[in-house]
Amino acid sequence: MLSSPWRTEGSRVPEQPMILCENLVKIYKTADIEAVALQGLDISIAAGEVMGIIGNSGSGKSTLLNIIGGLDLPSAGTVLIDGKDLLKFSAPQLVSYRRSTVGFVWQNNARNLIPYLSALENVQVPMALKGEGRRKERAKELLSMVGLSRRLTGRLAELSGGEQQRVAIAIGLANRPRILLADEPTGEVDTTTAMMLLDVFREASRAYGITVVIVTHDSRISRKVDRVVAIRDGRTSSELVRRNPPVDAAADTGGAPSHEELAVVDKAGRLQIPRAMLDAAGIRGQVRVEIENGKIVLKAPVERTGRTE
Repeated sequence: MLSSPWRTEGSRVPEQPMILCENLVKIYKTADIEAVALQGLDISIAAGEVMGIIGNSGSGKSTLLNIIGGLDLPSAGTVLIDGKDLLKFSAPQLVSYRRSTVGFVWQNNARNLIPYLSALENVQVPMALKGEGRRKERAKELLSMVGLSRRLTGRLAELSGGEQQRVAIAIGLANRPRILLADEPTGEVDTTTAMMLLDVFREASRAYGITVVIVTHDSRISRKVDRVVAIRDGRTSSELVRRNPPVDAAADTGGAPSHEELAVVDKAGRLQIPRAMLDAAGIRGQVRVEIENGKIVLKAPVERTGRTE
């Protein structure tokens, strides 16, 4: 298992994360209103990790992906990519970053593929824009890796939804990125195809040593990734971390869960607790925090009677 760089084993110094976001704030302003998409979000992603980011619509997960990809800027906070401050990049440096360091896979295949080009030609486009040589050979290699060696000449209308997304993954890998970002890549395919696509992302990470970040609303992604971070109200609320030794992601044995769920305490000491747990404990609005036998215990406050003794 690829562990979080925040965790240490013994006295080992944690490796520098590939992606480190600290206290990210993003506010969208219009003439009439302000919408807060991120509210002090912290996240760390290790090099070579395959991570899922889940959350309901409006939770801020796609905003986070756009910021990591250099497509948007936060209102406040820090974004470090392999130790480099992304927010200090010049315009030409950002163009180079988006072209070489990071690859993208979008939910909408019309955004991924040029419809009148074949699969083989589509994969060569980003390499041509970068001025790479041996484009045809590399495109064939990538399409073979995603299982499309027999569909090289297929155009958009001739490919199934799953095949289109596999071509999109090959396009995202074309310029040898260190990070691959996918925004709802399984949103328009059935469950079987979705699981197959997630296997392709894992294989790409293993084959090329890249960091993969997949944004989705589907919690089933946990079976296919190293770690899942849940975002709620613009902050990280919990993590699902693959157990060690890991359970085979392809197996569904019905036994012990393959992941352990952990709540996330941010640097300000804030902890998001799932609403279902608060409801079960009868907690509303305020909470008593106590230490009992070395454990932090949350309790519903004693009801006030309005009388004094």
